Amino acid sequence: MPKINGNEIRPGNVLEHNGGLWAAVKVDHVKPGKGGAFAQVELRNLRNGSKLNERFRSADKVERVRLEQKDMQFLYEDAGQLIFMDTETYDQVQIASEILGDRRPFLQDGMTIVVEFHEAEALNATVPQKVTCVVEETEPVVKGQTAANSFKPAVLDNGVRISVPPFIAQGESIVVNTETMSYSERA
Repeated sequence: MPKINGNEIRPGNVLEHNGGLWAAVKVDHVKPGKGGAFAQVELRNLRNGSKLNERFRSADKVERVRLEQKDMQFLYEDAGQLIFMDTETYDQVQIASEILGDRRPFLQDGMTIVVEFHEAEALNATVPQKVTCVVEETEPVVKGQTAANSFKPAVLDNGVRISVPPFIAQGESIVVNTETMSYSERA
């Protein structure tokens, strides 16, 4: 596995650190007035979800791990476990639903998502960046309300609350950005 310098760590990188596999969630490069620069990295353990804050100087070497990515189809959820199927081999894989965090409601039956593996162990799953949802509940459209950057609250068919532009009506399909949890466009 390739070793990288501490200042080369980027969000989304998977590192082998302290005997475990960690994903870099947030990276801040700090240049204090006294002493050398360092990277303040927030890490999340891929196996148990625990978090850790570490400082890496540019001279520190860390192991960067490459995860194998496979497209898999979501089948169902059972007792807190998400069941996915490999579309080529029809093998089924279980992943804890906590892995998706607040993006879990965007997972729809039959949806194809990317599952990341390390030595045949499923570690992470990523929901597509844009998902189509139906607006279940929102305030009615008001004529003449076209002020820039005005949004109104809405509840989607999966129970998630977001803000939508004033022209969106109840029952409309919209595209939601799952990374920012915000309205993207009409479907």
